[in-house]
Amino acid sequence: MKDSLRRRALWRREFGRWGEDLAARHLQEAGLVLLSRNWSCREGELDLVLAEGDRVVFCEVKTRSGDDYGTPAESVTPEKVDRVRKAAEQWLRAFRIGWCRTRYDVVTVFAPVGGQPTVRHLPGAF
Repeated sequence: MKDSLRRRALWRREFGRWGEDLAARHLQEAGLVLLSRNWSCREGELDLVLAEGDRVVFCEVKTRSGDDYGTPAESVTPEKVDRVRKAAEQWLRAFRIGWCRTRYDVVTVFAPVGGQPTVRHLPGAF
């Protein structure tokens, strides 16, 4: 049983990484510049940190293969929003960035089994 749980956890991690790859590519093709990926601190983790002109964009990526538990965007809970905001403050401090314009986006990747993935960018989601 433990072995199957490990395999499932590994698959979820790899699936999430694959979704982040698609999201990063999608945003870069839209003109954003990737600054950090999977940056972590005590407060949490930032999936993607990008620059769009003079604005820093903190992006949460949610990848799903089905909607049994809701849409990918619905999985961004108020608690997750709070952790991302706190981690973003730490990122700005760590890179010694004073005041700057910021935005918090969500990118959803919906990849049904046997189907083509759909990437959806939600700028200013929270």
